[in-house]
Amino acid sequence: MKICSSRLAIMFGALLAVLLTGCASTPEPPAWQSSAHGSLQSFSSAYLRGDTRIADIEFARARSELAATGRASLVAQAELIRCATRVASLEFDPCTGFQAIAEDVGPAAHSYAAYIAGRWQGLDPALLPAHHRALLTTAASTGAKSRLSGIDDPLALLVAAGALLQNGRLTPADIELATETASEQGWRRPLLAWLGVQAQRAQQAGALDTYARIQRRIGLVGNMPK
Repeated sequence: MKICSSRLAIMFGALLAVLLTGCASTPEPPAWQSSAHGSLQSFSSAYLRGDTRIADIEFARARSELAATGRASLVAQAELIRCATRVASLEFDPCTGFQAIAEDVGPAAHSYAAYIAGRWQGLDPALLPAHHRALLTTAASTGAKSRLSGIDDPLALLVAAGALLQNGRLTPADIELATETASEQGWRRPLLAWLGVQAQRAQQAGALDTYARIQRRIGLVGNMPK
């Protein structure tokens, strides 16, 4: 697929190399490539802003285009994009779409699936995109700085934060950075999820003023579209 830069390309790096390759070529690429890529981008955007209906439509369209090639590796990439986007919003359902075709894909896809699920035991960092690879070898962040601060892409950062939460390695600095990253992007779904984490921790700590402030912020963000 021909595109010079995109959030999904940055996020998944080598995982999408088959689908996103270069900015120009001859001859013109088949129509399914641009259609699938556009639909995946639309899916991601709609899901993060909280529009589930549009997200489902766009993902189904992208998956259909990729399935038409008969290549399990391409469909697996789309399924991993969907699961990673859900992880960014702290939705940790099993990645069933990927699991259904997992036996027909390579080790890099399996490694990424394990990574976003927080299953890091025995994971080979070399099989992951570079901005996720470093987290497996970096000690937990201390003090005011989050170890996620080295990840420039906002969606990749939220995916990494979701993975850290699942394996119990997330710190307050990580939570703060994830929350404000979602806020800066105007991504209602992950913002509400991360504000919920902050509220729960404030309540457990007995920080009632902080808890009340976070609840007001949640109210300001409002409900997601139906």
